[in-house]
Amino acid sequence: QVKLVESGGGSVEAGGSLKLSCVASGYRFDHCGMGWYRQTPGQERELVSTINRVGHTTYTEAVKGRFTISQDSAKNTLYLQMNNLKTEDTAKYICASCAPEGQYIYWGQGTQVTVSS
Repeated sequence: QVKLVESGGGSVEAGGSLKLSCVASGYRFDHCGMGWYRQTPGQERELVSTINRVGHTTYTEAVKGRFTISQDSAKNTLYLQMNNLKTEDTAKYICASCAPEGQYIYWGQGTQVTVSS
């Protein structure tokens, strides 16, 4: 059974940092690309960042230069280092994995990030 479990969310002031983790189990970690999404109430999920099997990364424009996605295959863990956080980064952050046909098929439950001014 595939499982993705996020952690590391919390409340910080603007300008602060958080590092999110997503531990994956139930499949070969190095067989799949992964991504981080974020969602606020009433809004659609927004793709924040992705990393593929060979380590190529992408970022949405709003987080470029502030967020860094990485992974540790030995620990089956995906990370998102978030620096210089802004109030508009407030959301539930959700990790996803495995997109054999372009759409992620495994999803975590999410971890809440709240940034105050």
